[in-house]
Amino acid sequence: MDLVLALVIATVVIALFFDYTNGFHDAANAIATSVSTRALTPRIALVMAAILNFVGALLGVGVAKTIKEILVGFDDMTSQHALTVVMSALVGAITWNLITWYFGIPSSSSHALIGGLIGVGLAAGVTVDWDKVVDKVVIPMVMSPALGFGGAFIVMLTIMWVFRRANPHTVNRGFRLSQTVSAAALSLGHGLQDAQKTMGVIVLALVAGGYGPAAGEREIPYWVVFAAAGAISLGTLSGGMRIMRTMGRRIIALDPPRGFAAESTAAVVLYGMAIGLHAPVSTTHTMTSAVMGAGATKRFSAVRWGVARGIITAWIVTIPAAAAVGAVTYLLLRLVIPGN
Repeated sequence: MDLVLALVIATVVIALFFDYTNGFHDAANAIATSVSTRALTPRIALVMAAILNFVGALLGVGVAKTIKEILVGFDDMTSQHALTVVMSALVGAITWNLITWYFGIPSSSSHALIGGLIGVGLAAGVTVDWDKVVDKVVIPMVMSPALGFGGAFIVMLTIMWVFRRANPHTVNRGFRLSQTVSAAALSLGHGLQDAQKTMGVIVLALVAGGYGPAAGEREIPYWVVFAAAGAISLGTLSGGMRIMRTMGRRIIALDPPRGFAAESTAAVVLYGMAIGLHAPVSTTHTMTSAVMGAGATKRFSAVRWGVARGIITAWIVTIPAAAAVGAVTYLLLRLVIPGN
């Protein structure tokens, strides 16, 4: 086996490991509210999320194409050098995922990956498509939490008005059942968004190594789609309870109507961004903001803004932190991988 093929295989394996960490890191965010309101048991919620993550990953490739096109200009590099770039970006993202998972911080795997790509691109002198970064990453990164907060706030106000004279016990029981649907929709949206990001990186590695799809073939091969879908599903089944506790209780103690409002709003935002804009937005950011928006209808002081402030800080530092780790990894790997 030659070095280039070995590096391609290693990069694909690392990409699938990133997808796996994404599963246990981010999928908990999609089901935390349903577990905290006792709409679903943790075991049932995780199995449901794993299945729907897999299905969601099969529903489109627009986000994958966006990720694949963030870095351009590999033509002037050796295959070994180009693969070192992609591998380093993945290591940066995985490292940040594991750090935030360990401390139970709901940061964004999506932005960790994008940060890793940008950091390595700058360190390696690869062209970063800044127009795409601004249009498809930065603007949606700001829009999706704003839509999540505002949308959940409005949906919850509507629920409060419609059921203002209903028996609270009956309303809670009904929305606890409805949360099964909203949690399923959110898990589907998570698969639609997050598995595609790994698909994009795998194809980027294949292109860098000279094994990319030929003219006339699918831009994202079927085996890449199924491999990414399987990895994120397995990751979902592997855990996520640390982050689930933060999302479900520490931000605000949700009741079933507010859980439904948050989940349904976040699902709509994820679908719109993936299908309409092909933008790789964060499930974590969107869902956390929706939880805050739904909780704020109780009263603004009911939201534990100290916890929320820590989460927002993690959002802000994710891209530069992953970029820094990716850049350092790149500089180290250049020293040990021949052909750089």
